[in-house]
Parts: sequence; structure tokens; C-alpha cells
Amino acid sequence: MIHPRIGLAVAMTLVLAACSSGGQLASGDGVYAPGVAGEGDVDGLIVGHRLMAAGEYELALEAYTRAAAQQGLNVDTLSALGSANLRLGRLGQAEGLLRRAAKEAPDFAPAWNNLGVLLMENGDFAEAAEIFRRAYATDNGNSDQIRENLRLALSKRDADIYDPVQENQNFELVRRSDGDSIEPL
Repeated sequence: MIHPRIGLAVAMTLVLAACSSGGQLASGDGVYAPGVAGEGDVDGLIVGHRLMAAGEYELALEAYTRAAAQQGLNVDTLSALGSANLRLGRLGQAEGLLRRAAKEAPDFAPAWNNLGVLLMENGDFAEAAEIFRRAYATDNGNSDQIRENLRLALSKRDADIYDPVQENQNFELVRRSDGDSIEPL
């Protein structure tokens, strides 16, 4: 049996060790557990693209905002922020961001395409068709998504009568993937 004073001394030592910054196993600099990943460890655009694909638009917007804080408001971050706002139904905010992205990089097809999607949401079929045409030309006709968006916009623009089949057609947002190719967002 342990003497009560020894038991108390051991208990007090354990309590004090638990209250210290790391106890007896801590390294000399006071750091004994891994910290949170640094800002440079994760690309907010990649995280945001994955969240958009998963339908988590609010979280994607937060990831894109972090990317913009790290990289600045470049064409990729502007387009991504605009696309997330579009998916969240914030059309006014999305339009400003997408127009700015298209203006800053006239050869960036995803910004033009996503602006066209926004214009279709607003019912501006004529301007959307022209924007999709510009996106398609900028991409040299390489994107099936942009070509399909252009086709749908032209059919909506040229429709003289209500067609219930057209009412349910969806337009696709796109983004720049690794390299210069375009893929759905």
C-alpha cells in the first residue's frame, strides 16, 4: 500500500504536469503537437472546385475567398468567386465578378462561358448567345460544354413560341483545369 503522502505527492505532480505547457514530454521550444496546416499548404481554388462539384457552394465561396486573399483578385479567383455566387443565386454579385474577369482576361473562355450562364439565368438570351459565341471562339471550339451552352442559348434566343422542353435545359459552368483545357465546374 502507498503511503497517503506519497500518493498525494504523485497526484499533485500529475496535476501540475497536466497544467504545464506540454508536461515532461514537450520539446524545449514548447511545441509538442502538429499545428494547423499553413495557408500555403492548400490551394483554395482546388478546394473550391471540389466543393462546387459536391454542391457545397457556400463552402466553395469561402475557399475561393481564401484563394483570392492568397493570390489576389486574378482572373481565376474572380471567375471562381463569380461562379460560386451564381450557384448561390447572388446574380448581381456574380455578374460584376464575371464581367471583371472577362474584361481583365479577354482570352479566358471560362469567364465568358460563366457570364453567359448568368445572362441566361437573367433571361437575356441575345447577349448570352453572343457571350457564348465569344467563349466558344476563345476556346477554339474545343469545349463540348461551351458548344452545348451556345446551342441552347441560340435556340432560346430564336424560339418564337414557348417550348416546355427548353424550359428544363441546364447550362454548365466551366473552369480552367490543369494546363489550358476546360472542364465542367
